Amino acid sequence: MANDTKERMVRGAVRLLATRGLQETSFSEVLEIAKAPRGSIYHHFPEGKEQLVSAAVDLAGTNALIVLDRLEGATAEHVTASFLGLWREVLTRSDLHAGCSVLAVTVATDSVELLDRAADVFRAWRARLAELMRAGGLSPSDALPFAVTLIAASEGAVVLSRAERSLEPFDLVAEHLGRQVAELAERGRVASAEA
Repeated sequence: MANDTKERMVRGAVRLLATRGLQETSFSEVLEIAKAPRGSIYHHFPEGKEQLVSAAVDLAGTNALIVLDRLEGATAEHVTASFLGLWREVLTRSDLHAGCSVLAVTVATDSVELLDRAADVFRAWRARLAELMRAGGLSPSDALPFAVTLIAASEGAVVLSRAERSLEPFDLVAEHLGRQVAELAERGRVASAEA
């Protein structure tokens, strides 16, 4: 039961970070979303808000990796479309009010520990995406740069779509990345055939 309360609080923090940002995520709102008693705060997070946010960043990172792990064996084009589809779904489900909780923490914190935690998440995402891209047909020299581009472009596209309250920026970026990965995959196939 105690672990369930803690888990609900962390999931609530992920959601609040994604919609309201770091400064606007408060313990009282987390408790309300988690339907947890007030005493839960310092029982589960005795070091305060930073400890809760750190756990939320970890959970958001893990959730994305779980989705990526399901793409094992897919083509680079499918991995790209699925990763972009994940972020498009976040935008549409939230009526353009939610983004990436890890990005929200990254742009708003002065805490070295939280920045390090966010950096670890982004490094894990790009490493996993690069593995999937290599396995999905991209050359080793293209896989990591495209993985980094995919993360950076999708994060930026989410921000633009939220600001403009329109899916148009996101869809334009997604279309461009789809063309780019198709070209890189074709180049990888040609290189493999010539080897």
